[in-house]
Amino acid sequence: MQPMKLQLLSDLHLETEAFDPVPAPGAELLVLAGDIDATWAGLQRFAGWPVPVIFVPGNHEFDGRDVEQVLPALRERCAALGLRLLNRESLVVDAADGERVRFVCVLRWSDFDVFGAAQRERAMRAASYFQRVMNATRSGAPFDADAVRREGLADRAWLEAELSQAAGGRWDRTVVVTHFAPSLRSADPRFGRQPGTASFCNADDDLIPRADLWLHGHLHCRHDYRVQRPGRAPTRVVCQARGLASKGEAAGFDPLRLIDL
Repeated sequence: MQPMKLQLLSDLHLETEAFDPVPAPGAELLVLAGDIDATWAGLQRFAGWPVPVIFVPGNHEFDGRDVEQVLPALRERCAALGLRLLNRESLVVDAADGERVRFVCVLRWSDFDVFGAAQRERAMRAASYFQRVMNATRSGAPFDADAVRREGLADRAWLEAELSQAAGGRWDRTVVVTHFAPSLRSADPRFGRQPGTASFCNADDDLIPRADLWLHGHLHCRHDYRVQRPGRAPTRVVCQARGLASKGEAAGFDPLRLIDL
């Protein structure tokens, strides 16, 4: 049997972009890694998809909303469409090749420590621009960089605890799905390593070897690289973001590309 094949889509921004997603032939499962549609209306396009759909929300799914209310409402919307929203949750899926695959899913907000604690304040100042654009609140207060960092630290703690669990025969392979990137290796080459990069990449490099495959979005570019693991096959890290056609970011994007586990 061939290994499990996944279709990965993220950063479609259907609230403004003209794009019609179609199923990739041969995919066993579709992973949506966030920023699909800030209005949520575009999620309707994945109703009736021929294979299971896992959806990890992105930051723009929270635009203009109270973050405390988003997940319950978005979860209800996804359930009505037959999609599986997962955040700080894991799901074990039986693959066609007989393996049991654990999907470990969390948005993984920025904690702004990707350049170290000494650069945190500078990174958070840069992040204030993105939070103003997002225009989200939390219990009536602005969902600012401090609030994002608190969510990011909670996401990191959950992810580390989940990846520390022993399989115990419950699964054979592990796929992590986050919206934010787990490493500076995923930084957008157009912008390099500047303070704003900390709003897109986290320093989760120490966690990457605990997964067999790590899928993410958020960066409007594509990545496919491997992280070495002594005595084991490398961990593959893939970003398959479409981005904005108006900025040329969709050039070279292949929505039907299959990712082997």
